[in-house]
Amino acid sequence: MTNVTLLRSARLAALGLLPMLAACSHDDNAAPTSSIELKAHSVNPALVKALPGFETLQILPLISSDDVLAGSPNFVFGPQPDGAGLLKNPAAEGGFVLINNHEISQSVSRVYLDKTFKPVKGEYILDYNGGTTRLCSATLATPEEHGFPIPTFLTAGESGAESMVHALDPLGAANKSNSSRRKPALGKASMENAVPLNKQAYPGKTVIVIGEDDTNGQVLLYVSNTPGDLDNGKLYMMKRSNGDPVETSMSAGTSYDVQWVEVPNVATMTGAQIAAFSVTNSVLQLARVEDLDYRKGSAANNREVYFTATGVSAADKVTAVAGKTMWGRVYKLNLNATDPTAAAKLEVVVDGGIDPGNYIVNPDNICVTDNYVYIQEDGDSYYKENNHDGRIWQWAINAPGQRAKAMLEMDHRRTDATFNAKYNPSNTQSKSSWEYGAMYDISDLVNTPNTFLVNLHPHTWQDPKFRNADGSGATANTNSEGGQVVIVRGVAK
Repeated sequence: MTNVTLLRSARLAALGLLPMLAACSHDDNAAPTSSIELKAHSVNPALVKALPGFETLQILPLISSDDVLAGSPNFVFGPQPDGAGLLKNPAAEGGFVLINNHEISQSVSRVYLDKTFKPVKGEYILDYNGGTTRLCSATLATPEEHGFPIPTFLTAGESGAESMVHALDPLGAANKSNSSRRKPALGKASMENAVPLNKQAYPGKTVIVIGEDDTNGQVLLYVSNTPGDLDNGKLYMMKRSNGDPVETSMSAGTSYDVQWVEVPNVATMTGAQIAAFSVTNSVLQLARVEDLDYRKGSAANNREVYFTATGVSAADKVTAVAGKTMWGRVYKLNLNATDPTAAAKLEVVVDGGIDPGNYIVNPDNICVTDNYVYIQEDGDSYYKENNHDGRIWQWAINAPGQRAKAMLEMDHRRTDATFNAKYNPSNTQSKSSWEYGAMYDISDLVNTPNTFLVNLHPHTWQDPKFRNADGSGATANTNSEGGQVVIVRGVAK
């Protein structure tokens, strides 16, 4: 760490900069402050609803694509807000900065909120040209949570084998076309998220778990002996100790031994070479590892990692693919207590295949608290036997035999003709035509217990005025979807 970095880190700490993860973060039950008013600020209604058993949840639309912000009236909140993070604004007393990937437009937006938590200004810090690939899930690494010298927004590229992870300064200049922040030491793959573990999990190290969204997807592990180092560590792939790479050889209720295989010279390898290496070394091949998160609380908790395998089907959307989960799974990975690269344990804890179409369908994003795993569906695979719209499910860590409970569901309001004309004109009946992005805990920042942000992709909400929201002018950037972020209060942790 240079003296400049030390000074900057000290300055941020002095300013009270307390960023949050793009997944979940531990908090104390502090009383609300007088300046923050958690309320609906969007002109659009909330596009998600609470399900029976969770009626006490309060859902407040924070920002949507129709909103005009006073400080930047030409800013458009873009499509498919996926990975995200929130931090205090050191330049505005009591203000906040909201960072969001916009997956399909390969861009990252920055929205400024005032001290009451009202969005007032927005801009893009990375655009379609600089993003170079779809930007999906993300994690905001911080000094407080992860031991990084400065806040760093890690956003993973997901457009084929040569995609890479970007490391962005969430408070830095809006150099929208800069693609130089990609990190080859973290590998090349069709990645969904790169999640640094809490600094107490392995003190003095940077340990990042990475998921690959591919039919033959991997779980990868980046390890450096320097906190915040993204350039000089080693990369590993997870394999079963018996060498069996087939996902469906594993079933719920059994713990499996796994180990880590180092990928040599990873910074100079192509993504195709890395993929070939995984096959040669019998690495575990999983059906689309779309997101990962670690359990909050103690150091032991922080070494307990959960990840999704979204699942794949044959082209008919009915038939399973041999060796792959179809309806999707959630796995628990227990890392070694002292060495992240030592032998570990892997277990299937949630499997949508136990009740196809009625239980979890295509789990994508994941948020883990002290006691719960929140599983967000991406049902836009349009499985013909799916019986519900996109949901967020709550699974209790301390009651592993219990079935997950459906907590939220996308609110298509299909009997409302006016609503359908705006939000569902091209697809009024298909189940799960909308999906979720990040869900993350902001309780500490807003001093209000059990408060989360949830990102929504209402794919059928289309308007030409949303096109080219990032201002890149790229001819391929033609998506015209709307997007939304909602506040959800009362979520158990």
